[in-house]
Amino acid sequence: MPFFYYYDPYYWMILVPAMLIALLAQLNVSATFNRYSRISSARGFTGAQAAEAVLRAHGVYDVRIEHVAGRLSDHYDPRTNVIRLSDGVYHSTSIASVGVAAHEAGHAVQYAQGYGPIKLRTAIIPVCNIGSQFSIILIILGLFLYSQTLFGLGVILFSLAVVGQLVTLPVEFNASHRAIVSLRETHLLQEEELRGAKKVLSAAAMTYVAALLVSLAQLLRFLLAFNSRRRD
Repeated sequence: MPFFYYYDPYYWMILVPAMLIALLAQLNVSATFNRYSRISSARGFTGAQAAEAVLRAHGVYDVRIEHVAGRLSDHYDPRTNVIRLSDGVYHSTSIASVGVAAHEAGHAVQYAQGYGPIKLRTAIIPVCNIGSQFSIILIILGLFLYSQTLFGLGVILFSLAVVGQLVTLPVEFNASHRAIVSLRETHLLQEEELRGAKKVLSAAAMTYVAALLVSLAQLLRFLLAFNSRRRD
């Protein structure tokens, strides 16, 4: 594998720039979260209380809110109908924590209201996971064995994984939009604080955009590499 990556020009021309963009997106979300995690909200709601307030504002009462270890490990689990908030969010009263917690509550509201894209994502995730697990193996075998069949099957599976990432984008952006609207309507954050929360959520959303860019760059890289081998 190292040999393949070192001598593949498309790796350096296409994939590495996309990976650098993804790295910058991760650094940005970490820096933005750290900045606003040091600023407490005026009303003093914790992340857990903010998530509960957003749920109540939308008439959702059957979602549990739990503490989970880790940093930025916050998520909503639709299988158990639980919002899990990380160490730096659950008990914190910072602007960043309130924004992140409201975002996860936004996902719970999406499920409760039957939001179309999240239903689609839930339906295709098992297939996308299969594509993600086996596609690279088939693509690399197809490249080295000059097998159009193996390569084509790998590309199809990889494309399914990319579709999953693409469907995730509107889900994440919509959850952030719901969070900001809910925080404004419930007055959990003041207008100036809302701008900080929006920056945190926008930075987090860009990590999903960057991940999609990396996947598209990877797919283009393999297609060009295979076409080059065919010409040779």
